[in-house]
Amino acid sequence: MNRRLEYSSAHRLRCVRPMHRLGITACAALCALPVLVQAQAWPAKPIRMIIPFPPGGATDLIGRLSAQRLTEALGQPVVVENRGGAGGSIGTEMGMKAAPDGYTLTFSVASYAVNPSLYKLAFDPVKDIQPIIQLSDGPLLLAVHPSVPVKTVRDLIALARRTPGGLNYSTSGQGTISHLTTEHFMAMTGVRMTHIPYKGTAPALADTVAGHVALTFGNVFATLPLARSGKLRAIAVTGANRINGDRSIPTVAESGVPGFDLALWHGLLAPRGLPRPITDRLNAELNRVLKTKEMIDRLEGDGLSPVGGTPEQFGERIARDIALYRTIVAKAGIKAD
Repeated sequence: MNRRLEYSSAHRLRCVRPMHRLGITACAALCALPVLVQAQAWPAKPIRMIIPFPPGGATDLIGRLSAQRLTEALGQPVVVENRGGAGGSIGTEMGMKAAPDGYTLTFSVASYAVNPSLYKLAFDPVKDIQPIIQLSDGPLLLAVHPSVPVKTVRDLIALARRTPGGLNYSTSGQGTISHLTTEHFMAMTGVRMTHIPYKGTAPALADTVAGHVALTFGNVFATLPLARSGKLRAIAVTGANRINGDRSIPTVAESGVPGFDLALWHGLLAPRGLPRPITDRLNAELNRVLKTKEMIDRLEGDGLSPVGGTPEQFGERIARDIALYRTIVAKAGIKAD
């Protein structure tokens, strides 16, 4: 009796287990089918691109150009929605809370990597996103008022050491990239200067041109023309490479601060869970757009360079920058306004 039961039990196991495995496989395939069908049909309706800043300015223009080119490539309108506030974190949170179906994309800038150190976010800035592509990369430009007796980074460091806190620097606001860049510069060189924050790049540059402050780390698009006109003196750029707009301007790193490398960037994000076929389609289309003369000219005109690459490479850049800015913010004790 026991042998028959054992045989019967084993027989059932041999018969049921393959059926069980088949059922799991079939179930998995059926569960994956809606995602596959959705990805194949995408896009079937207009796509929303959130730009987490007000209209106008280089960021908005590059975002809108990207949306226009995606409209042409995908055959569906990519509609821009500007949602500014809290250094871009308000609009970005909206984008990351959207359904991961490819119909809400978020245009992102380098301040995305700063915000986790300054604001309480409702999402994980690394784990809750699907990076799509890094579109651009570009440095800030260190420039001084012509009355300041320095022509190089070494000159500036020497002057700042002789007069601790005596040099004022302007930024586009507390906790902005220009502020953190200057704090990083001071930490790496051991100098102290006095922060004068403004509400935006325009007033920061205006007071630097007027001589009310000695220097600024400003974006190339707005600052380089002032240097070319003689209203400011260009000293160095903050990235790893010199800019195409003026190859005579050295980098901070090659001017006596080895390893200094901070840059602005633009990119595209989606919520975590975006189907891989949609991610790959967006990545491929934008990599193609970045090779066009129109996009290259647009980016280089703003002091940026096209980047492209894979979603994984963009994700690594984001994680690396978040870690760097956390360190800068912690060391300097920076708080958001």
